[in-house]
Amino acid sequence: MKTNTFVLAAVAALISTGAYAQTSAFANEDRAADSVEDLEEQIEDDAERDVARFGNEGREVGSYGSLSLRGTASSNDGDTSSDLGVGLRYGTFDGVNGIDVTASFLYGKDDGEETENQLLVGADYRRDFGPRFFAYGKADLAFDNLSETPGEYSQDIFLGAGVGYRILNTAQTQWSVQGGPGYRFAEVVDGPDVDEAAASLSSNYYQSLSETAYITNDTDVIYSDFATTVKNDLAVNLAVTDAMTLRTSLTTNYNDQTDNSFDDAENLFGVAVVYNFN
Repeated sequence: MKTNTFVLAAVAALISTGAYAQTSAFANEDRAADSVEDLEEQIEDDAERDVARFGNEGREVGSYGSLSLRGTASSNDGDTSSDLGVGLRYGTFDGVNGIDVTASFLYGKDDGEETENQLLVGADYRRDFGPRFFAYGKADLAFDNLSETPGEYSQDIFLGAGVGYRILNTAQTQWSVQGGPGYRFAEVVDGPDVDEAAASLSSNYYQSLSETAYITNDTDVIYSDFATTVKNDLAVNLAVTDAMTLRTSLTTNYNDQTDNSFDDAENLFGVAVVYNFN
């Protein structure tokens, strides 16, 4: 006999002077519904971005923030499992300088054995020098305490800075690129530690198809002598209402340390209904 010990979902707005989209979380006692919901949330996290701005373009002066928490626990014929997810977003913009910070922590156990223990943190700073040029600084940190596959990272930290340029900036089409040097620190499963100079290159593209449909494509490349990683998010979005969007996405992750070619890259395809509220 299965019993759901608890299902908790809470989202609290920290600061709301600047508009920001945050996904709601729903609790269901049905296992199939829970599984679909978790997949939709994962797809949304992989493809999610604020299409209203590139760098600081279009940002409102002020701050925003949100805190999300989701936990589940279950028991079935003596077998127990539990999962905890915590997410944090914070940003501020003074008209010239913009700061955005995101963090997520995932932890899970199955019969007392850890199944997930991952922390991801991202921080971005951008300063506008005009309608097209901007400078940026960024930090990306990833910690996976349960990584066991040879060649994968149990810790990967990248610090970088550079300049960006808005190639296209109209109501229908927006395209920005940015790049610059950085430094990478990483711990590799069954491999040498990484401590070396690196570089990053990013591209953000937005194309309006109609008043309710648009395409986004984001590409991020981090290069160092040890490895090159590429992440590409392609999404087609259809606004059903002001608060609800249907998103079809394809996310590709490539690491030349573990993938022989792009044919070996990890691909995630999904369709999700995204509910946003300010």
